[in-house]
This record gives sequence, C-alpha cells and structure tokens, in this order.
Amino acid sequence: MPVCQEKRPKILVIGSINMDMVARIDHIPLPGETVLGQGYSFAPGGKGANAAVAAARLGGCVAFAGCVGDDSYGQALRKTLTDEGVDDRLLRTAQDAPTGYAPILVQAGGENSIIVFPGANRSIRPEDVPAMFREPVDAVMMQLEIPTEIVLLASREAEARGIPVILDAGPACSFPLEEMRGLSIVSPNETETMALTGLPVDSEAEARAAARALRERSHGADVVLKMGARGAYLLTKDFESMVPAFPVEAVDTTAAGDTFTAAMTVAYLRGEPLERAVRYGCAAGALATTRLGAQPSLPTAAEVEAFLRARE
Repeated sequence: MPVCQEKRPKILVIGSINMDMVARIDHIPLPGETVLGQGYSFAPGGKGANAAVAAARLGGCVAFAGCVGDDSYGQALRKTLTDEGVDDRLLRTAQDAPTGYAPILVQAGGENSIIVFPGANRSIRPEDVPAMFREPVDAVMMQLEIPTEIVLLASREAEARGIPVILDAGPACSFPLEEMRGLSIVSPNETETMALTGLPVDSEAEARAAARALRERSHGADVVLKMGARGAYLLTKDFESMVPAFPVEAVDTTAAGDTFTAAMTVAYLRGEPLERAVRYGCAAGALATTRLGAQPSLPTAAEVEAFLRARE
C-alpha cells in the first residue's frame, strides 16, 4: 500500500479493469438497423478499476489487484491508476491475453448498454490471491467481472484475516453467494438482485422481500439494493429503510453503481452509520450520472460534500 494518512481507510479492490469505448447514440439499434452515432471516445473503465479510482478520489488509500494485457491499453490503464494515487503493484500483466475492452452505447437520457470483453481479467490466477493480502487493509471490495473462483478464494483469504468484504454484485449472474466468506455488505442493483434471487424489485415491498432473501443467502450480511433513481433499500440485522435518491439530470449512468459502492464503503470505514454511508453513496452515484464516461465521471470528496451541503 502507498503511505497513507492515519485517518484514510485502507481498501484493497480486487476486480476488473477495461478500456471503454463510449459511443453516444439516439437509441439502441433494432436487429438489422443501422443508426448514426453522435460521437465516441475512449476512457478507462472496468467495475473494479472504477471502484478503486472512485474510492481514491473520495479519500480512500487504495490498492488495486487485477490483470491487464501486454498492450497499449494495459499501459494506459496502469498509468491512470497511478495518476489517481492507486497502488498498482498487485496489477499483473498477462502475456497471453489482451486488456479487457468494453464498448458502451449511451442513449439519449443517459441509459446505457454495455458489452464486456474480459480479456486479461480472466487471467487472474488462484496463486495470485494470497499475495494480495500481504499488507493490512480495512476492507476488501470486489465485483463479479472476474472469475468466480477468484472472488470466492479472496473471500476466504479475507475471512482468515478478519477483513470485511464488500461485494458489488454485478454484473448480473447466477453467482453462488452462499459460498462467500467474510461478507459484510452485499450491494446489487435491481437486475443483479433478480439474477441472484429470482425476485423482482419494482416496489419497496418487493425490495424488502428480495433484500431478506439476499441476507439469508449471504449468511447475514447487510444488504444494500441499488435502485437507481429511486434510491437504495437498506437491510441490516437491526434496521431497514428506503434511502431516497438525489434527483439530477442524467447524462450517462455508466459507473454510477461502482461509484455508489465505493463512496458507501469509504464513508462506512470512516465510522459513519451505514444509513448515512448509503446516503453518501447515493450522492456520489448521482453526481457520476451527470458526466459522460466511467472514470471521467467519478466525483471527488469535495464535490460530494458540496452536493450534500446544497441539499441540506
């Protein structure tokens, strides 16, 4: 880990790192249809790297563990991490796979569709995992864009060391949540919740039922359901509540969920009650939707705090 100020929470992020190609279009093409785009750009992304950079901008002391290819995208993404103050010593370069790549189609109104080509993200090896835990951290953040085997193995390593695990349970897949160890918080969005539980999340009552199912599957972890413009549903052993969202004019929702989870984690590790940490996550996630791209949209701590002060 880099040298950290005493009060900065130390976070290990194990996850994916991609180069994103962000294309702005009026609507997603129908089968056989060609549409003219309004513009495109390249930007660093990947759910793991997004969370790492978001946490660093919000005041966390962050190390990132993952894998890139031996190519220009990999070199650029590594430089982005170090420029953001993220420790890249656990980012391995694979010789047999290209860096992950993700074309993102952003429609008018900000909704997006994403295709992920994992590339080197699938090259993280089980033997890499123990070395990720050589230095002490306050929490481990993970997502599901890397092999399931790695996520489960890392959770066992964390549990053995008494390190809490925060799982941003995306992208949507039938992940064996009950096999996770050391899980403190699980935070899926609506689509990911459906994939994990088979339950819809179209109302607060449905969110409550789905959250309880997730809490049971995850051996009692706190549950934070990300519900986009509606906010987030929080369920703990002693508390459950809907935490409202902050209305904004969305430009691009890419990385909003990653930002939410990173912000919530940083606030929680600083000692905030989870409900207040979720509210902080809602603010950071809302801000991320007001700018185009994944990591270019991630807010700083000063921006989130100013956003919250303006709404007190």
